[in-house]
Amino acid sequence: MNTTYYLACDVGAENGRIVLGTLAKGQLTLDEIHSFENKTQEINGYLCWDLASLEKEIFAGIAKAADLNLPISGLSADSWGVDYVLLDGDDRPLQSPSCGANGGGEAASVRLLKKLSPAAIYAETGIALMPLHSLFQIEAEQSADPALFRRATRLLPIADYLNTRFSGVAACEESLASMTQLYNPQTHSWSPQLMEALDLPESLLPPLVPGGTAFGPVIDDLRKYPALFNTRVIATCSHDRAAAIAAVPARAEQRWAFFHSDTRSQFGVERQEPIISCHARESGFTNEVGLGGSIRFLKNNLGLGLVQGCRRGWAATGENYSDEELTRLAEQNGPARAHFSPEDPRFHEPGDMLEKIASFCRETDQPVPATPGEVVRVILESLALGHGETLRQLEALTGQEIEVLHVVGRGSVNDLLNQLTADTTGLPVIAGPEDAAAIGNILIQALTLWHLKSPEHLRSIVSSSFSPRIFKPGYGFAKAIRDKFRAFGERLGAVEAAA
Repeated sequence: MNTTYYLACDVGAENGRIVLGTLAKGQLTLDEIHSFENKTQEINGYLCWDLASLEKEIFAGIAKAADLNLPISGLSADSWGVDYVLLDGDDRPLQSPSCGANGGGEAASVRLLKKLSPAAIYAETGIALMPLHSLFQIEAEQSADPALFRRATRLLPIADYLNTRFSGVAACEESLASMTQLYNPQTHSWSPQLMEALDLPESLLPPLVPGGTAFGPVIDDLRKYPALFNTRVIATCSHDRAAAIAAVPARAEQRWAFFHSDTRSQFGVERQEPIISCHARESGFTNEVGLGGSIRFLKNNLGLGLVQGCRRGWAATGENYSDEELTRLAEQNGPARAHFSPEDPRFHEPGDMLEKIASFCRETDQPVPATPGEVVRVILESLALGHGETLRQLEALTGQEIEVLHVVGRGSVNDLLNQLTADTTGLPVIAGPEDAAAIGNILIQALTLWHLKSPEHLRSIVSSSFSPRIFKPGYGFAKAIRDKFRAFGERLGAVEAAA
């Protein structure tokens, strides 16, 4: 195999990177060429992405990579889901894209659900309802500024917009399309029913393409660099989580599940067909599109964002801790004396995270954790117990017994959470790679360009290139603790039923 080079533009809601991937002799190596903050700005009272700053940093990073004078075979962007760019007739942004974190989706969801029931939306999309999804953002923006959508001629999710900027080709890759909650995974098309409910013209939504579609050469402004003269722009999996799960180093003969560990924790399995049923909807499971039209049937839980929220609270009082320090303090603390249900609504709302945890403990007659080590231990054990409950739901819904659990993403380096998850699920946990989104992006490029043979070949490259860490289940949690945690869920269900 000849040595080949690829560029991944891996952009998250907090920061972004330009990563060079080198594939040689069946091994992939990564080099971070450029990193930057993904900035926001307030415009007319709304939090928006600083698109001009984002593009400036991305093209600066691409120029740095081109200066290495290596023949780059492919270039592709991946990003978070739900947010989008509205373009005019010349494919120029009409304004800086709004952040889903603005919260306008709550009121929009109330209006939209008067037209279509939650069951009808789920039946059409297979996606669990969340106010930050594009479906509700669009409704909110249309209500706030109807003239904006009358001027718009195209809507593109973030990574698809970036790939358009690289290539001049406007299209939407299916993994990001599924995150808009306007896409039907059964017909592999935009949903006419939802477009009608939003009063969206069909022309506003771009053509759909499957993951692993080559758009063509880079634009002339990039072809001026000799290293990019023969570079192809590729829609890999534009959604970063889809790219990450494509890079899970799983063995085909094993029955495996994954959790993508970051600010949130997405726990699920890869399937060929969606599961769109009342039980799946009521249990909070969602069907996201992945490589080759695969379905990531998963539950989108709270994750390490709980720790980040507490860290911000301590920082406000002058106590600054790194993630590594907090995990070490939690490990030294020993077993937690309290637990909470991450599905409790209070943890999904803005506010003081430390007080939310304290209030849950007081309401359930548990000791309130006082030190940072106690608080983080409570969080990590509660997340791990949630993983155990989600695994049992997942097996019941799919009828599939899971043998091994793979964790990828930024949180995969949290060894304490990995061990606790092995304990609560009773499964071996294989951790890594941390950079799964960039790896998936790069290797899907290689697959599209016929430098790899199949998705299985892609995963074998990941296995041979990155050393995983394995956590075997032990006896870290007594049955009584799991039963107490399950009772929290039953209590929450009773409160919701009464409401």
